[in-house]
Amino acid sequence: MGPPAFDDAFVQDLDTLFAWRRDVRRFRPDPVDEASLQACLAAAHRAPSVGNSRPWRFVRVSDPGRRAAVAESFARCNAAAAAGYDAERAAQYRTLKLAGLKEAPVHLAAFCDGATETGLGLGRASMPETLAYSVVGAVQCLWLAARARGLGVGWVSILEPESVGAILAVPQAWRLVAYLCVGHPVEEHSDPELERHGWQPEDKRGGTLVER
Repeated sequence: MGPPAFDDAFVQDLDTLFAWRRDVRRFRPDPVDEASLQACLAAAHRAPSVGNSRPWRFVRVSDPGRRAAVAESFARCNAAAAAGYDAERAAQYRTLKLAGLKEAPVHLAAFCDGATETGLGLGRASMPETLAYSVVGAVQCLWLAARARGLGVGWVSILEPESVGAILAVPQAWRLVAYLCVGHPVEEHSDPELERHGWQPEDKRGGTLVER
């Protein structure tokens, strides 16, 4: 059997999917269908990885105590981030909703296993950071698969990585790359939320190709 043929309609739908893949912070409490979640994780496992190492390790965080501890880490980091701005900008920062930790029905922590022997180190001797880049690729695949199924994903980066690793009791060699909130979004937008709420203007440089 030969490769599939992707027609113009599919290409247009794919472009639409990219446009509507947005960082979601506002979730409905509806549970996420388990089959849909597993399909999203399967999509993540199809991501490219350096040397076929597949270093991503996903942890579903369901325990209320662990979730609360992650939320406390967010609160500390969020307060510290606000303190780093001048008074006017800090006041604006505090009005932003930057995580859906309390509302999202599913929490997934994506780690990079720096000790993985899969791939025998191929392709990463000179650029070891490509292991973490591979995890980012897996997160993006999961994100697009979720969006295609009507789910939203929010990437929470305002966290203490080492604290989250300790909270979730993962191996020391696992490095936190992304903490994801997954669920059905309350609202749908094709524009970035930070632009919509006046934090920053639209970035006109997006898509610029620099020639050398």
